Formats: sequence, C-alpha cells, structure tokens
Amino acid sequence: MISPIVWILFIALVFVLMAVDLGVFNKSAHNPSAREAIFSTIGWVLLAIGFNVFIYYAYENQWQGLGTYIHEPMDGKEAALKFFTGYLLEESLSIDNLFVMALVFTKFRVPKKYQHRILFWGILGVLVFRGILIGLGIALVHQFTWLFYFFGALLVYSAYKMLTHHDAEEEDLHKRTIVRFIHKFYPVSRSYDGGHFFTIEDGRKAVTPMFVALMVIETTDILFAFDSVPAVFSITTDPFLVFSSNIFAIMGLRSLYFVLANVLDRFEHLRFSLIAILCFIGIKMVLIPMKIHIPIGWSLGAIGVMLLAGVVVSLVRKKEPEEVAEEVHEG
Repeated sequence: MISPIVWILFIALVFVLMAVDLGVFNKSAHNPSAREAIFSTIGWVLLAIGFNVFIYYAYENQWQGLGTYIHEPMDGKEAALKFFTGYLLEESLSIDNLFVMALVFTKFRVPKKYQHRILFWGILGVLVFRGILIGLGIALVHQFTWLFYFFGALLVYSAYKMLTHHDAEEEDLHKRTIVRFIHKFYPVSRSYDGGHFFTIEDGRKAVTPMFVALMVIETTDILFAFDSVPAVFSITTDPFLVFSSNIFAIMGLRSLYFVLANVLDRFEHLRFSLIAILCFIGIKMVLIPMKIHIPIGWSLGAIGVMLLAGVVVSLVRKKEPEEVAEEVHEG
C-alpha cells in the first residue's frame, strides 16, 4: 500500500512549483515572450523527466510502498515507462484543450499579460477535480471490470464526435450554462481591473471577464477530463502514476499554450492525430478485460508516431499554398 507520506510530499512539491512559477517567474503581469515560453516549456519537460528518474528508483526500491500496488505491482523500469507513456498521452490529449483556451481568451478579449494568471488558478481546480475523478475511477474499474468496455466506447465515441463536429459553427461562449449562472448572482464588469477576478462597480461587487473566462476554462477541463483520465487507465491503474502523470502534463500545458498560441492554426491536422490516439486507446481499453494486453512500449511508440505524423503533415500541408503562389509569381 502506498504510504500517505508519498501523497503529502507530491502535493507539497506541486504547490512549491506553482508558487515559484507565479511568485518568482511571473510575479508581475506581463506578456510572455516566445523565448520565455519556450524555456519555460523546456523547464517543465525536464522537471517531468527528473521526476521520472525518481519514479524509477522509488519503485525499484519500493520506497514507502511504491511498486507494491496490489492490482499492479511493478519494478522501476516498468513504472518509469508507464509514467512517461501516461505523461505523453495526457499531454497529447490536452492539445485539444489549447484550442479551447485560445477561443475563450479571444471571445472574452483577455489581454495576454493576464492569461497566465487565469491558467495558473485553473490548475488548482484541476488538481482537486482530477484527484477525485482518478480516485473514483480506479476504485470502480477494479470492482466492475466491464467499465473498461464503457470507457473504451466513450473514447471511440469522443473520437467520432471530434471528427464529425469539426466544421460546426463556433460555440457562443456567452450562452454557456456557467456564464448564465454567473450572471444570476453577480453583474459582470467590462473592466479587467488590473487582472483581478472581482471588482467594485457602481458600489456593487462584480466579477470581471477574467473570472468568467476562468470558470469557462475550468468547466471545459472537467469535460476533457472525462476523456483523458479514463484514457490513462489503459496504461496503468496505479493511482500514483495516474495522478502524477496527469498533473505534470497539465502544469506544462500552460507554458506550452504560450509557445503555440500564435501558431495553433498551423497545426490543424493534429486533430486527426488526436482522433487516432483516442481510437487506439479506446480499443486498447476494450481489450483489457479480454486479457489481451498491448505492450507498453508499443503503446508509447504508437502515440509518439501518431502525434509526430500530425505535426509533420500540418507543417507540410500549410506550405503548399505558399509554394503554389511562388510558382505562379515566378511564372
């Protein structure tokens, strides 16, 4: 059994990293430069890799009960491979979240210098909700094996929905239930009030567009979590590996957003990579109750290849119109 000390130390580590991120590197509201965003993203990736080294030695030596999970005992090598695969899977599935973030910030006209603040506080909600969802999910899949069929079908359906709803009209975020709910209790100011979530307007307490954008992103992440959390169960049901890979992926997502914010439209074919990944993981989950297990190394390779293919195709296809224009001009 995993010792409570492990969970306490991990949560403390997360809060320390977040405190350093907001209190040191982003103490004042500013628009992160491309260079700053890239270095920040590299930093989060290196932290995840460093944590994976800890995973290897902790599970290899069964520190505080790690590696002795009754449903899935494992050594350090297997644990490190599963953590990295889960991390890559969660990071991949979270890419679709980046497009939603960009849409939310555009719709509510959130200045770039305040966007990091929203993403920072959003991670707190993610930490709590995903922890609850992971705990419930792991408890249920071991009691009711048929849930693997349900989760697998859910992921395949999500892939189908992503494929068929791509050309639908953009959602009016102002008509979302959470936005209408906020309007019932608080007036919504047009002022950002220096990046605060609440302000005083005409003698009354009001929420700023910052708060509304935060709530929309939080509720959106809850919807995404119903895809991404079950997906990682196809890799491992070890609670510590599932939770830690989720959290490291989400923490790194904020910096990745600022790296890709201005070029998201260039990666439109990544959608097909995500669809393929969801289908692959969905099928993998359906096979688990049948005692058919796809080796973890194959899963890691498949996810990596599908993700890379989406990036390459997006970059190549985007160049074609420019090349045609140059040929016409030269002619």
